Amino acid sequence: MSDDILVARDVSKSFSLGKHRVDVLKGVTLHVQRRETVVITGRSGVGKSTLLHLLGGLDVPTTGEIAIDGASLFAMSGTKRTRLRNQRLGFVFQSYNLLPELDALENVCVPALVAGHRGQDVFDRANELLAAVGLAERVEHRPAELSGGEQQRVAIARAMMNRPALLLADEPTGNLDSKTGDMILDLLWQMRFDSGTTLIMVTHDEHVAKRGERVLRLSDGRLIG
Repeated sequence: MSDDILVARDVSKSFSLGKHRVDVLKGVTLHVQRRETVVITGRSGVGKSTLLHLLGGLDVPTTGEIAIDGASLFAMSGTKRTRLRNQRLGFVFQSYNLLPELDALENVCVPALVAGHRGQDVFDRANELLAAVGLAERVEHRPAELSGGEQQRVAIARAMMNRPALLLADEPTGNLDSKTGDMILDLLWQMRFDSGTTLIMVTHDEHVAKRGERVLRLSDGRLIG
């Protein structure tokens, strides 16, 4: 098995705005090894989230190829790509993306239920993850009853539910104060270390970026570093 869990080759992404074309990414190439922690930084609006969405198969590149565990994301059907995301990837977003009608425990269970898992084992693992992020007493609380930091901890637990090989984090501290943000980063790094999960995170915050084993900068549509 290759040491690379993710390979992106000559990836570009363009958008049409009326009569104009905006080239956001211009030939991005990236190799990420298993268990590596990679942070991609750059100013706001440069295309970091666009790149992360492409790496996770949430969007389709204009040109180029992205492979996870040697499997080309965009050579497979949409159904297979969705299944791969569910089984092999975990996502943590800046805006948490929790389902408002579900409590914390139910939100964490969602990836396992989507994968077709049922039974007490699902709830046991969700409870264990919520305890690991310090929310054992908040399992029945809905997102509106939780602080921003607590919602992000639920989101991290949800991302780890299916034991992902690759964790993608999009500005995970962007909506948090610095103290809470540091706590979330400590938690994210610890859970990544304990599970052996590979982490790719994008951020515009240079303080956050310093945590990466490898730090790359996205500038003018290309990765530098």
